[in-house]
Amino acid sequence: MALQIGDPAPDFTLPNQNGEPVQLSSLRGQRVVVYFYPKDATPGCTKEACNFRDRWDVLQKQGIQVLGISKDNASSHTKFIAKHTLPFTLLTDEEPCAVASSYDSYGLKKFMGREYMGMMRHTFLIDAEGKIEKIYLKVKSATMADDLINDLGLG
Repeated sequence: MALQIGDPAPDFTLPNQNGEPVQLSSLRGQRVVVYFYPKDATPGCTKEACNFRDRWDVLQKQGIQVLGISKDNASSHTKFIAKHTLPFTLLTDEEPCAVASSYDSYGLKKFMGREYMGMMRHTFLIDAEGKIEKIYLKVKSATMADDLINDLGLG
C-alpha cells in the first residue's frame, strides 16, 4: 500500500557524498525534505537540485533539512555538488534501491518505448515527529522547492 500523509516515514541509513552514514531518524526534531531523483547531472535533476539550492535560505530559516537520493555513487554526488554549489546532502541508494522502494519511488518506467526499472522523481516532506507531512508524486523539477515553499506558506 502506498504511503499516505500522516504515516510514519520509513527510516533508513544511507551513505552521503562523503561515504558517511546518514540516518533519517537522527534528524527528528526538524522537518526533512527527502527527494528521489533519477541521476546526477541530467537536465531535469540539475534543475531540481539548483531550485533547492536557490531556495536554500528560506528552507534553512525554517530549519528544514534536504536529502536528495539517487542510485549515483559518492564520487558522482561529490562532482554534482561541486559543479552546482549544492549546500545539501546527497545520498546513495544502490540497487536494489530498497529505500526508494520503501517510499514507492522505484519501479517500472517507460522512456521512448523502452521499459526499465528506475528511480521516480518524488518528494516527501517529513515532519519533526518523523511522519509524512506532504507527498509530491507529480514533481516539476524546475520548481519543486518553490512549490514546497509556497505550499508551506513561506513564499
